[in-house]
Amino acid sequence: MRRLNVRRLPWPTDWAVLFGAGRPLVLEIGFGQGHFLLHLARERPDANLIGLEISNRCLSRVERAVERQGLRQVRLIHSMAETALQFLFTTASIDEVHVNFPDPWFRKRHRHRRLMQRQTLDLLVNRLRPGAGLTLATDIRAYAEMSHALLDATPGLDNQLDAPWVGSLPGRVVTRYERVAREEGRRCYFMVWRRNGRPPPAAPRAKELPMPHVLLRSPMSLAAIRARFEPRQWHSGATHVSCSRVFLGERSLLFDVYVKEPNIDQHLALLLLERRNWPGEFTLQPAMYGHPRATEGLHLAINALADWLLALDEGATLLGRKTGAAEPDG
Repeated sequence: MRRLNVRRLPWPTDWAVLFGAGRPLVLEIGFGQGHFLLHLARERPDANLIGLEISNRCLSRVERAVERQGLRQVRLIHSMAETALQFLFTTASIDEVHVNFPDPWFRKRHRHRRLMQRQTLDLLVNRLRPGAGLTLATDIRAYAEMSHALLDATPGLDNQLDAPWVGSLPGRVVTRYERVAREEGRRCYFMVWRRNGRPPPAAPRAKELPMPHVLLRSPMSLAAIRARFEPRQWHSGATHVSCSRVFLGERSLLFDVYVKEPNIDQHLALLLLERRNWPGEFTLQPAMYGHPRATEGLHLAINALADWLLALDEGATLLGRKTGAAEPDG
């Protein structure tokens, strides 16, 4: 099975190209050891199944199981849920979602990583078709209470149970995690909601710009630029860029850059390349390994680093700039 990654798939993805058209699209967020996803694939041969997971170990294990069992209607994607929901899916494109025992992120400083929070839930509801189901399972009472409060305050969802949750669901496979939880004396909480016909919440659109680059002239050598470098940070709104290291090559400098944007992080390299036939002229562009995506954050990183390069020497001049994102705040 060819491993899929949110950074390499088209934004948004045409699932009919991967699966073939005409079948419901079912998503499991965080499939872990894959017990639920594999069972669902055997029980639902009529559906196209997508599993999201960030653990490479889990991905490799479940990939082997999918191949061994010949489950051709299953695709596994290495991605955070928020990233996949924003960039891979469109409004009203998912028919069913399962969230099984998500990490509760107990510590206060980690709460922003929780899957169940207002912004992510609104994004998920936007991606659900009217009539689509959402099932959530957890073995933590506080997480169940927090999740129910969020779900109950979501106009686009209707509770399908007579109570906030139940202790079991008929016909549901018992995963290894659930079995261990019960053996250790923990209760399990299952919630079942359905997307109604109300207008969906607004959600960010998958936006990818042309690949950016800057052309500049500088009297400084690559070695002199490197000698002036210190780790730097820039930001614009909710987007943050940090440049921590630089490496000198024969005709280039390689800047180690981290870009954090809403719902997507990229660790990439920016390349300052001296033009072969034009001494003193340089092109600043993303290095193509690692598959950088041309988000607004990448454009911000190119703009910020170019401005720093131009400020190093009063003889430096801008020859051309192909960027479309906001200038850094500082």
